[in-house]
Amino acid sequence: MLLIHLARPGLSWGSTMDLLLLQGLLLLPLAVLLLYRCSPHFQFLCKVAFFNCWIVALATLLSPLAAFRGRSVENMRLLRAALLPLKRFYGIRMRVRGSERLRLPGPFVIVCNHQASLDLMGMVEVIPERCVPIAKRELLYLGTVGWACWLSGIIFIERQRRDAAIEVISRTASTMRRENLRVWVFPEGTRNPGRSMLPFKRGAFHLAVQAQVPIVPIVISPYRDFFSPEEKRFTSGTCTIQVLPRVETCGLSPKDVPKLTESVRQAMAEALAEMSMSDHGDQGMEQPLLGPGEDRDSPQGQGDTARSSK
Repeated sequence: MLLIHLARPGLSWGSTMDLLLLQGLLLLPLAVLLLYRCSPHFQFLCKVAFFNCWIVALATLLSPLAAFRGRSVENMRLLRAALLPLKRFYGIRMRVRGSERLRLPGPFVIVCNHQASLDLMGMVEVIPERCVPIAKRELLYLGTVGWACWLSGIIFIERQRRDAAIEVISRTASTMRRENLRVWVFPEGTRNPGRSMLPFKRGAFHLAVQAQVPIVPIVISPYRDFFSPEEKRFTSGTCTIQVLPRVETCGLSPKDVPKLTESVRQAMAEALAEMSMSDHGDQGMEQPLLGPGEDRDSPQGQGDTARSSK
């Protein structure tokens, strides 16, 4: 067809280039779709990019609405509503156990293991009312995302400055009692996709002891069956969120914090190990809106098909 057009008398070079550009634009979506369907690596990059773009876009759209209320924990409802649909796009089924343990009338501190940015999906699945996370201060400077976090009442902490961190903890303890606030903390301090937990930072436990409020541990099951940055794999699957029994801090003092930290970590590590064994190979399939999930020709995909046909 292109040769016929080139052979036509009077067809200028500019028209030929326009035709080539038009054909390229028409073929580009098809090529991208084909690459997405055939390349797990490209699919992983697209899904991660979509995740980040979704957060930036929704933060940009919702920040002006949240600004009318000003900085308030009530704006966390907007962030939660913005993040909840992500599990549908990726075909991830959230399975929550022990959610009734979060129905406490007063303030408390939630401590949760930290694996990847996907933890946001698990967090918004179970986060109670009037609960805000503690985040590193660098997040505050991420444009509209930082602005949305600040408007939602998220507490920022400078991890490199111990004196500033202690001041934030002291101020937060007073706010928790005064405003019936709940706080979500990732005590590992950094992402840990491994099979075991890193040593815990003690800030969350100092906060709970200082405020004399309970600690509620939450464990999110490993993502390795459907998400692996090392293998560039991002498919559909099931994520289990286990809420453990609360740990009381009434009557404890700062000298009890090291023992408290280790006992909570041990309980969470045992729960994580148990979940790793029970959930492995038991990944429920949901059809993701962003395209193919688990490869049905793979052993895992065949196993899921067999279970669904029983």
